[in-house]
Amino acid sequence: MPVTRGGRTKTNETQQRRCMATGESFAKSALVRFVIGPDLVVYPDIAQKLPGRGMWVRADRDALNRAVSKKLFHRAARQTVVIPDDLVLKTEILLVRHVLGLLSMARKGGLAIAGYEKVKEAVTQGSVVVLMQAQDGSTAQKAKIRPPNGENTLISCLSGHELGLAFGRENVIHAALAAGGLTKRIVEDAARLAGVRNGQAPLGADDSGHGPEQIGV
Repeated sequence: MPVTRGGRTKTNETQQRRCMATGESFAKSALVRFVIGPDLVVYPDIAQKLPGRGMWVRADRDALNRAVSKKLFHRAARQTVVIPDDLVLKTEILLVRHVLGLLSMARKGGLAIAGYEKVKEAVTQGSVVVLMQAQDGSTAQKAKIRPPNGENTLISCLSGHELGLAFGRENVIHAALAAGGLTKRIVEDAARLAGVRNGQAPLGADDSGHGPEQIGV
C-alpha cells in the first residue's frame, strides 16, 4: 500500500475529492479538476497537475452543466471568477486530446493496434485486454468482435476520425490495447470522456462548428 511523505498510509479515501456540483465524493480518476488562472478565468486541468487550489466536478455532462449554470465556481474559489460559456466544450476537447495523446503513445510503444483483422485475431488469441470501437462505426460489423472478458474492456466514446488521428490514419473503426500502465490510464480517461459526452455525438459529427481538426494530438 502506498505511503505518503509524512509516513501516513495512503488510502483510497485520500484519493477522493468532493464534486461541487453533486456534493458526492468520487475517486480523482472519475472527476475533472479545474483551476483559476492568473486572469481569474476557470481552466480545465485534465492531467490534474496544474498549480493552485483545485475545484472538482464529476466527469458527467449534467454535473458540468450544473457547475457552469449555477456559477458554482465562484463559491468554490471564494471570489468572483470568469466562467467561459463554452467551458464544457473546452473540457471535452481537452479530454479528447488527452486520450488521443495517450493512445498515440501506446501505439508507438507497441501496446495499441488497429484494423479489423488484426484486432479480431488479437481478441481471439487473448493478447489484448481492451477493445476500442468507433462510436460511428457499423453496428453490425462491430458486433462481430466481442470485447475481452472482464470489466471496462470496451471503449466506444470516440469517433472513427478521432481514433484515426491517434493511429495516423484518416479513419479507424477497430483498435485494441494490450496490458500496460498506459492502457490503465487510457481506460480511466476514456471513461471520463464518455461521461462528459454522455451520449452526445463526437466532435465534428454535428453542426457545432468544432470539428476534429481542432483537437490535435
